[in-house]
Amino acid sequence: MNDTENKEESQFAVLRKISDKTKFSQREMAKELGFSLGKLNYCIRGLKKKGLIKIQNFKKSPKKIRYLYLLTPKGITSKTILTITFMKKKIKEYDELKNEYEKLKNLKKNQKN
Repeated sequence: MNDTENKEESQFAVLRKISDKTKFSQREMAKELGFSLGKLNYCIRGLKKKGLIKIQNFKKSPKKIRYLYLLTPKGITSKTILTITFMKKKIKEYDELKNEYEKLKNLKKNQKN
């Protein structure tokens, strides 16, 4: 996987998480995604710069460390495109593994005969 694919998968994971739950501290989101806090912050800044998300302080939070993350219309479109791309990639991987399995299964069957 190259850097661009890794970055896209990370951004896709953040977009998916935001679409599931909008109120987070970055620490909570990083923990749920298995990201370092720095990596999450980098992703969020990139998504905001691209206009894919909006960030607002969660006014009822006493420490003001929780934020409200919202997907913009552009963010929803991007998430949809990334979802389709991700699914195509996984289907291709599945097909390749299935073919490899069938080859190994046939090889084993031929060795028995």
